[in-house]
Amino acid sequence: MLHEILPVGALQCNCSVFADESTRRAIVVDPGDGADLASLNALLLKHSLTVQAIVITHAHIDHIGGAAKLKAATGAPVYMNPADQELYDHLDMQAAWLGMRPPERTAIDTPARDGDTLLLNETSFHVLHTPGHTQGSICLFSPALNTLISGDTLFRDSIGRTDLPGGDSRQIIASIHSQLLPLPEDTRVVCGHGPATTIGREKARNPFLQNI
Repeated sequence: MLHEILPVGALQCNCSVFADESTRRAIVVDPGDGADLASLNALLLKHSLTVQAIVITHAHIDHIGGAAKLKAATGAPVYMNPADQELYDHLDMQAAWLGMRPPERTAIDTPARDGDTLLLNETSFHVLHTPGHTQGSICLFSPALNTLISGDTLFRDSIGRTDLPGGDSRQIIASIHSQLLPLPEDTRVVCGHGPATTIGREKARNPFLQNI
């Protein structure tokens, strides 16, 4: 399984591309703010990949703003948790906060709900609903790859901010404890921004998760 991580957009969101090397089919997670998809498109062309799904971990502009352009280029359906639809409906307001031009929008094709599974050939990706950073925040966990895509829920030595619309500080801690910390300690965590980590490291060292 190919897994490439591309920091994309103005806020350097970590976009993940998972690709099955036998079928050349791919899943793209969080295609950035939409300003420039050149590096992502170059990667898809380099490996002759067909995108079968575009998965959004939450509806902040730096994670979902490129979804419309990528869907137009590939025809792939967009997956997002329905609880973030209101955030997505106000993408123009998010752009205004950042002094950006509002990106193109597209319909959300498929709800990504807790317990859902996406398949890439024989590799499964499980949807974990982790509200707190936003109400519709999700993570993707692949047991076969021992990898968690945490969006902006969990970071190395930190957690997602909760002072934006839809944020809830108690809820994000509860989500992390119930959904993420039970995963194997050697699970690799690819965060929405910044360096990767592991579940075990965050259990032991993340200051937001101690003495709770």
